[in-house]
Amino acid sequence: MSPARAFLFLTLIGTTWGLSIPLTRIAVTAGHSPWGLIAWQLIIATICTALMLKGTGRALPRLGHGWPIMVFVAVIGTLLPNSFSYRAAAELPAGIMAIVIAIVPIFAVPVAWALGLERPGPKRLLGIAMGAVAITLIALPETSLPDPSKAGWILIALIAPLSYAIEGNGLAKFGTRGLDPIAVLFGASLLGTVVIVPVTLATGTWINPVRVWGPAEWAILGIGLTHMAAYSGYIWLVGQAGSVFAAQVAYIVTGSGVIWSMLLLDERYAAWVWVALALMMAGIALVQPRRTEQSTQALE
Repeated sequence: MSPARAFLFLTLIGTTWGLSIPLTRIAVTAGHSPWGLIAWQLIIATICTALMLKGTGRALPRLGHGWPIMVFVAVIGTLLPNSFSYRAAAELPAGIMAIVIAIVPIFAVPVAWALGLERPGPKRLLGIAMGAVAITLIALPETSLPDPSKAGWILIALIAPLSYAIEGNGLAKFGTRGLDPIAVLFGASLLGTVVIVPVTLATGTWINPVRVWGPAEWAILGIGLTHMAAYSGYIWLVGQAGSVFAAQVAYIVTGSGVIWSMLLLDERYAAWVWVALALMMAGIALVQPRRTEQSTQALE
């Protein structure tokens, strides 16, 4: 894949994913629980990916063939990160959540080092440090958060980007067992649905679709569709351009998420938020992959 084409797909995926951030804020502020939101996100993804597979003449994957990778994607890529990020989204502005998710590539680098996929370097260490400073700035009381008592939710929100960093590197390290991205997402969504729907019914957090639809319900539908489109694209991009390059989707998610939040939610941010955003973007630029033989081949 050429570098220009890789960055085009990165932009499309990131902009789509960024839209889900203010949509999540709309849904959670209406009182919907994280588990209920995850359930419908997975149901929508299961239906859409099944239709995509059938529409292109591909058979639905057998869970017995690729179940380990499907379980990995379902747990590390959806159930775990979304349980925490949806909860944090109820407490933090959407624009702040967009900046927090940007730390995915900065988390991805040390995870890649641990798995032997990348080598440490001073420039990347500086990038990681800049990302840490950015997160510290938005978490400091009386600087960027409307309610300083919410600063602790930053730590909860960070569980999501750490999970995505582990997932991306795991896919790069161990592959998808010959399954294409849509098949992986279908299997992971189906397995996740089987797990989460009984949980929502048992805990009373199921969201009944047979009701008058308002902005929150339309937001839930939008979350499911944008997640399906962006996530399948992300898995595909990992295979085409490598995990560290694909993790830079958070760079686009952050910028578009802030812009979407300003447009849809009329959010405005303190000066320190913009400083943190600039530091985060600079940090991401420093941790982007080097032009090694492996990464060069992925982008040709």
